[in-house]
Amino acid sequence: MSTSAIPIAGVGVPDKTKRWLIALSVSLGALLEIVDTSIVNVALPQMQASLGVTLSEVGWVVTSYAIANVIILPLSAWLGDRFGKKRFFVFSLIAFVAASILCGLARSLPMLIVARLLQGLFGGGLLAKAQSFLWETFPPEERGAAQALFGIVAIAGPAIGPTLGGYIVTNLDWRWIFYVNFPIGLLAISMAVTFLPEDGASKGTGSVDWLSLALMAVGLGALQTFLEEGYSESWFDSPLIAVCAVLTMTCLMWFVDRQLSSENPVVDLRVLRHRSLWAGCIASSVLGMGLYGAMFAVPIFAQNVMHYTSQQTGMLMLPGALASAFAMPVMARLLKTFEPRILVAGGSVLVISSLWMLSRMNPQTGEDALFWPLIVRGFGTVMMFLPMSMATFGAVPVKDVSKATGLYNLTRQMGGSIGIAVLTTVLSSRTAFHRSVLVEKLGASDAATAERLQIMTHGFMARGADAAAAHGQALTVLDGTVNMQASVMSFADSFWLVALVFLVTMPLILLLGKVKPGSRPGAAADAH
Repeated sequence: MSTSAIPIAGVGVPDKTKRWLIALSVSLGALLEIVDTSIVNVALPQMQASLGVTLSEVGWVVTSYAIANVIILPLSAWLGDRFGKKRFFVFSLIAFVAASILCGLARSLPMLIVARLLQGLFGGGLLAKAQSFLWETFPPEERGAAQALFGIVAIAGPAIGPTLGGYIVTNLDWRWIFYVNFPIGLLAISMAVTFLPEDGASKGTGSVDWLSLALMAVGLGALQTFLEEGYSESWFDSPLIAVCAVLTMTCLMWFVDRQLSSENPVVDLRVLRHRSLWAGCIASSVLGMGLYGAMFAVPIFAQNVMHYTSQQTGMLMLPGALASAFAMPVMARLLKTFEPRILVAGGSVLVISSLWMLSRMNPQTGEDALFWPLIVRGFGTVMMFLPMSMATFGAVPVKDVSKATGLYNLTRQMGGSIGIAVLTTVLSSRTAFHRSVLVEKLGASDAATAERLQIMTHGFMARGADAAAAHGQALTVLDGTVNMQASVMSFADSFWLVALVFLVTMPLILLLGKVKPGSRPGAAADAH
């Protein structure tokens, strides 16, 4: 056994079998949290009908979960230190499953939103602590394989959610997207209780800085609300969004000031002194844009342009998820040969290539035309995700890894929220722009347009419509064609935008830690 493996909580280094049982335990818990981030999206229309609310109101089922997630992620290291990592992880699992049951039992929208808020709070800790457990459990030579397991969960999870959700909603009832967490959650709880190493002495003996907790909760909650609801509320035309913007700036600036001046901060921002971490956090946010942004845009294209059902859309995304799962062990092996930053650069090129292929979609695009772009995107995302984690944390001292994982996962999730907010606005504004350009080109003076209108009008008259009604029907068809083409062109613009963001941020790769396969953890940091 490697002498550079890391003891956990004061107990000895687990043997190889125990290490992988720990990895499976925490990865299963993280999978529950990640799948529930996206599984709800396909069930919103059914929830709306069942609860008798508007679509904008039921959207808070998604927003409340995201808000709670971003609040708890940066606190995960502090909570683990204060209460014990195993106790915190097991408690989060139990509470997450209980909140899932409450979601399924909800008979009103307020009850469902509160249950989702609780689910997001308890689930957020699972994600960061899972990655922390993996990093601290495995010796350097096995760390790539362990992070590959976590990567499968983190990348395949968002694709599994819509697929599983679409099947459940189509064949059962929307409440079962929450009830399905019960048997899986029980398995995860039993594995965590059995295999996770026991906690050592608690480090949480000091007083709690309640003001800092409140500032962070309000600031991050307001920021997430701003991003999630900004478009539907017409951004700053809405008093809610304006208030959220002010709260975000005020609370987060005050929070950062308190953390940097405190001897015992609830979120240790000083860990960002490590160059590889702050560079990795920025790159992680861009990865979040690519991961969640494309996962957001492609299903909308499938449903609005290709007229797919929720289940068909889920199946469309499945090959990409399977490609990601297949690529993970391949990347783990490549990390033994190649320096992580080289792989991150290669992954960026693949993601940009996939976005270029997606930008070539048109109204006739079918499932076959989307297959390879999503496969390439799946491989490229994995090629970025796993080596980026290794390069980010490999140059961070082991004692700071737990603090770093919460911030790292937070930036990826916030990047996804920012990406979705930006892409939603881009799709709307560019659709309007392209429509105005197309309408101008298809004016009454355009001979081809006039001829097409005449042919369609005669066609409708042949089916029994009078001349005026036939002309109106022909104009409706032409208007629909224009709207469809404008929508497709706006999707192409959105993919080009994400590709440009990836390209511009590629130089950050040079700032990530230079980690040699099998090197001692924290060696890069200690060298400076």
